[in-house]
Amino acid sequence: MAPKLRSIVLLAACFLAALSVAAQSTAAPDPNELVKQGRALNNQGKQDEALALYAQALKIQPDMYDAHLATGIALDLKGEYEEARKHIARAIELANPEQKGQALRTMGMSWAFVGNGKEAEKCHKQVYDAQMAKSDFVAAAETANELARVLLETGDLKGAQGWYELGHAAAFKKTDLKDSEKDLWEFRWEHAQARLAARRGYKTDAAKHVAAAKALFDKGTNPEQAPFVPYLVGYVAFYAQDYPTAIAELNKGNLKDPFILVLLAQAHENSGDWPKAKDYYRQALEFNNHNPTNAFARPLAKKKLAISAKPTGGSAMG
Repeated sequence: MAPKLRSIVLLAACFLAALSVAAQSTAAPDPNELVKQGRALNNQGKQDEALALYAQALKIQPDMYDAHLATGIALDLKGEYEEARKHIARAIELANPEQKGQALRTMGMSWAFVGNGKEAEKCHKQVYDAQMAKSDFVAAAETANELARVLLETGDLKGAQGWYELGHAAAFKKTDLKDSEKDLWEFRWEHAQARLAARRGYKTDAAKHVAAAKALFDKGTNPEQAPFVPYLVGYVAFYAQDYPTAIAELNKGNLKDPFILVLLAQAHENSGDWPKAKDYYRQALEFNNHNPTNAFARPLAKKKLAISAKPTGGSAMG
């Protein structure tokens, strides 16, 4: 090849390579990757940065289920509840049959963040009914228990008891439950009844169900339930206003559970130790889950810390 022709070919190749690089640099980013990165940021507590990435994804793909759902979750964690539900509602509309249950449960949790158990029930009931229709009894039991906990912590004790009963019954519709699974669902049932009794002020009944739950755990068939035993004892003690016992027992539980942290915070607060309470409320805000434990912990911790920050001229808590 003549030198001049070779130069022309090389220049053309360089030009095409430059065009390719330019095209790659100006191509729209992958919306799925944007949502993935946003979720990682959300888990780190960087909701604003996550929301910016979700907005980018929705600009590229306005009807993207994952982006709307993730946006709703991040907005709930920020405390922008009404706007959060708009995005979750859109996710429900966009969901395919396999995604529908997740979207509805997310909406149920969104209502739990504002303490509205009745609206949460409307969402979770749809999921429960669909699971029962498919004979997915264990999944239905878990959905019923999740809703029951929402209702319990929003003060609807009758509704909570009804859904705990449905969850317990649904689990045992599975005909091939192993003995360890039977023990697990009996443990959960006794655990629920103890908490219900504690909330109603029935100390004797609460103690009876705590003992029954401990006996089931002591069978050794479900060792992973270990953290839930001191949580139960601490919960019952808290509602009996036995704050020293509540503090001692809750500290044996899962201290990566924001709900336990706010129970500890309230127990210290009610004992007159606001500095310790404040520390636990702050710890609770480090978690970025969109689940029942955080649905009650995060708004309460934000409220308590906001109150303490207000200048009152007297005690921080009044």
